Amino acid sequence: MKALRIIAIIGAILLMAGEAYRSWGAGRPVAFWMDDMLAGAMMIAAAIAVGRPTRATRSFFSASWGVAVGMLYGSFFGKLFDPASTNPGNFPLGLLTALIGLAFILAIGGLIASILLSDKATT
Repeated sequence: MKALRIIAIIGAILLMAGEAYRSWGAGRPVAFWMDDMLAGAMMIAAAIAVGRPTRATRSFFSASWGVAVGMLYGSFFGKLFDPASTNPGNFPLGLLTALIGLAFILAIGGLIASILLSDKATT
């Protein structure tokens, strides 16, 4: 579980930093970047909380991965199928789509792994 917690924290920090870079000075509405910040903060909080594994903290951890999957799903497929309506901000559109796709795959893996954590999982 410790590796999954580390991946969650690193992924959340990268998500938040990437969104900050993408949106900085690009005139993107707050609603379009705040979701990444909230999801990243939730992931970090859950990864820290699950250091003391209980049913509630494991549920919170899985929920944070689920939030990331849901958020990244729309973002990835929106860029893939309707790139003309995408504001890539400070990233080239192709690179942004690839990065979001990788994050989406990582989030799916994290969600599955967090659900499969044993009740006796320890740090």
